[in-house]
Amino acid sequence: MNTKALRQKILDLAIHGKLVPQDPNDEPASVLLERIRAEKERLIKEGKIKKPKKSKAACDKPHYPFGSSKG
Repeated sequence: MNTKALRQKILDLAIHGKLVPQDPNDEPASVLLERIRAEKERLIKEGKIKKPKKSKAACDKPHYPFGSSKG
């Protein structure tokens, strides 16, 4: 097996969660993200952290690296 094929196999195993033992007691990512969001909101209300500014788009015009999307 060459290096490229080995790398692809490792990535495939990682994506499918086969590199490390899986714990059925692990909470779903959605639950973790909700806890993080709630904690961040609490810290903002307490004044311990600032509310993040909304970011603006990098530019007003869409970028088409391979030409226009129009026919």
